Amino acid sequence: MKRELAPGTTAQFTVTVTEDMFPAFDGKVIHPVMSTVSMIYHMEKAGRYVLAPHLEEHEEGVGFAIDIKHVGPAVAGQQVTFRAVCVEVTDKRVVCEVTADTPRHRVGTGLFTQAVFNKEDMRRRVQELQEEVGGQN
Repeated sequence: MKRELAPGTTAQFTVTVTEDMFPAFDGKVIHPVMSTVSMIYHMEKAGRYVLAPHLEEHEEGVGFAIDIKHVGPAVAGQQVTFRAVCVEVTDKRVVCEVTADTPRHRVGTGLFTQAVFNKEDMRRRVQELQEEVGGQN
């Protein structure tokens, strides 16, 4: 990783809640609010925005761990700002504190950890697994 990635590095963006973000199982909407899955997706995206500009050409980052609390609702049409702040950097891991907030209240908070790998090692590992799984058909 490039040396300039350090605690305090931040990324944020805002999304508008839409109906396709509602929790639905078997085609039935459970609640007309942003789902936990959608919230976590955007939190992970914010963390990715912190890491990606600092990867070397031979590196890639992947989600490693997430510890999130969904603490409030966000309804259709409401703006939610997702923010990731780097709180720890090692040679192999980047930890971000992630938050989701509307102008009125907090929607979610937690930690998102990304692991950093050599791209070629990851490509080879995925290819080997794909060949193994393909042979099971």
